[in-house]
Amino acid sequence: MEIQFVSLDDDVARFILDGASPAFANAVRRAMISEVPTLAIDDVRIYDNTSALFDEMLAHRLGLIPIITDLDTYSRKEACACGGAGCPGCSVTYTLSVEGPKTVQSSDLIPQDPKAVPVNDNIPIVKLTKGQKLVLEARAELNTGKEHAKWQPTNVCGYKNYPVITISEACDACGNCIEECPRDILAVKGKKIEVVEGKISDCSMCRLCERACLATGIGDVPAITVTAVPDRYIFAVESDGSLPVKEILRRALQHIKRQSDELEKQTREISGDDKR
Repeated sequence: MEIQFVSLDDDVARFILDGASPAFANAVRRAMISEVPTLAIDDVRIYDNTSALFDEMLAHRLGLIPIITDLDTYSRKEACACGGAGCPGCSVTYTLSVEGPKTVQSSDLIPQDPKAVPVNDNIPIVKLTKGQKLVLEARAELNTGKEHAKWQPTNVCGYKNYPVITISEACDACGNCIEECPRDILAVKGKKIEVVEGKISDCSMCRLCERACLATGIGDVPAITVTAVPDRYIFAVESDGSLPVKEILRRALQHIKRQSDELEKQTREISGDDKR
């Protein structure tokens, strides 16, 4: 099994997973979405709210603000030494006190930990008119997307099979498939259609090129066929900014390894083969 990065920065990554089963590829996707912990506001105490929004709506909006997370600093409440009571090791407290006229933004949240700030400063929370006020205290804690979507570290996380485009000798370079291709990955070279270099991964496997080839009425089999490599996948992952994409992937793979180790241990115990 091999992972090859096509592009990588803190927020967006595109990589190829080679030599994996469909089940494992989907396990990686699910782990990145729902098993990597991040900070998100979960408890809000509102002391004064004369804005146009109800308290519950404000709490919901605050919970959806992505927060920069240091997983080496914070632990989940159930694993914390405080026993889940809430301490600087498992939670971050924020205060907010704003009076209108003003649009309250994520930058108005003052964190207890200067490093645990919102990913973006300009996320609007509520618009206050003259005389309106909002005073609250919020607490963020570490959890996973399995518990609630606000703890998901990804905005986009998906994969597709690696495409293979085969063009037979029967191709007469009529160009119909080029006109039908929505990704512009085909071109005429000499007297034959070829895939543009470096664009094979852009193929969506829509097979419109095959239909266009059949529509010419020459033969019952298209000269161009689109298939997929059965154990190769193209992943596209976009972080919400709380964690770098590389860290999300690393933590997801660590989770899968822990789960597989635990399954192996349980299996050995049940079968009586545990020699450790």
